[in-house]
Amino acid sequence: MNTFVLATANAHKANEMRAVLEGLGIELLERPAHVAEVQEDADTLEGNALLKARALVDATGQPAIADDTGLFVDALDGAPGVFSARYAGENATYADNVVKLLKSLEGVGEAERTARFRTVVVVAYPKGEPLIVEGSLGGSISDEPRGDQGFGYDPVFLPEGGGGRSLAEMSPEEKNAISHRGRALRTLAQALAQR
Repeated sequence: MNTFVLATANAHKANEMRAVLEGLGIELLERPAHVAEVQEDADTLEGNALLKARALVDATGQPAIADDTGLFVDALDGAPGVFSARYAGENATYADNVVKLLKSLEGVGEAERTARFRTVVVVAYPKGEPLIVEGSLGGSISDEPRGDQGFGYDPVFLPEGGGGRSLAEMSPEEKNAISHRGRALRTLAQALAQR
């Protein structure tokens, strides 16, 4: 069994990662409380995920797993992208980010509200090269939040093949089956099985 220390301090992400990976023979250890938050100042999702994973390896001496996710909206030239978590400012809440996104898309027609989520997952080791995989999910941005499941931009993201429902209107199992993070994590499990 592969065992990794979780780099994320986000409980929602940790729960999704566990839900997908533990059924695939991968054990995730809690992020140690003494490890400080990592400054995510890279200009790519890959860069931020690497920063987080390497910080946990340095702090624990154990292999670590980290991810970074961005929402890329075509009508906004790919924004919020790598800045998705802090789109409305450094201390923005999920709701703040959704409000700013919807305001940015005011007057944009339904057909032009296409977007995609992209998740990069990195496994870093005390020695050797990191393993990097990614997953994406296409869809569009609704004109108002819908549903109370999920987190982040889930209430306004209408995934392709979702029957018009937002990610926040799906059960965790439904979301994990199609989501960008679920896809990246299943790719990771396949890559680890081939090592």
